[in-house]
Amino acid sequence: MTASLAAMRAELHAAVAGAPPGIPAANALCVASVGLLGVDGAAVSVVYDGASRGTFGSSSETSRRLDEYQFTFGEGPCLDAVARREAVLVPDLDSPDERRWPAFAGAVLGDGIRGVFALPIMVTSMCVGALDLFRDTPGPMADEQLAGAAVAAHLASLTLLDLMATDTPDDVPDAGAAAADDDGWGRLAELDRIEVYQATGVLISQLNVGPAEALVRLRAHAIATGRTASQVARAVLEDGLELERDGQDGTGMGT
Repeated sequence: MTASLAAMRAELHAAVAGAPPGIPAANALCVASVGLLGVDGAAVSVVYDGASRGTFGSSSETSRRLDEYQFTFGEGPCLDAVARREAVLVPDLDSPDERRWPAFAGAVLGDGIRGVFALPIMVTSMCVGALDLFRDTPGPMADEQLAGAAVAAHLASLTLLDLMATDTPDDVPDAGAAAADDDGWGRLAELDRIEVYQATGVLISQLNVGPAEALVRLRAHAIATGRTASQVARAVLEDGLELERDGQDGTGMGT
């Protein structure tokens, strides 16, 4: 039985208030959302300058990976929700009439996800990301669940404001050309997926290409090998993965 909106609001507020500010609060919000909104996964995704920049809260590692597909493929409900500033609701990704996001849809369907729902996260007049909700079975969310999701999206904006107000940790390296402007929103862009920007720096030297092409090559390798961009980045940084200098699809590996 679906909880009342008042009960959902109270439990979501309690989840955020009971956790440390910033990412822990965002994680707690996502976990509470799964229990209350009739979904199987939740993530808070930040979008900066038209691109997915980071997963700043998730109910599980699986939800974090599902959200990261949007960064890897450059498409997905989160990006559309931010661009339109409205909820994007897809009850069944496997429907014959559903043709959006072919790469993203193929990946999440392969992980057993059928429904995806994204609600924009607003901070004053700025749309800074989306609350992504994932469901294993097809079907629409009930009206009361959607109303609860809107409450969760509002609370997600507060966790992002807390993160913005926190000083950047001393051990976060400079993201170089891939980083955003030096302001609060830029810090949000830098705090997650640092390994991707570090690996991009390695590939710039390794492949003798510019930052944009290095990132494209990293993403291409991720798509071709069925991994996320962060997984490939860790392979570059920790395992010495090399991409072929003359490869065009990112699938080549050096010695």
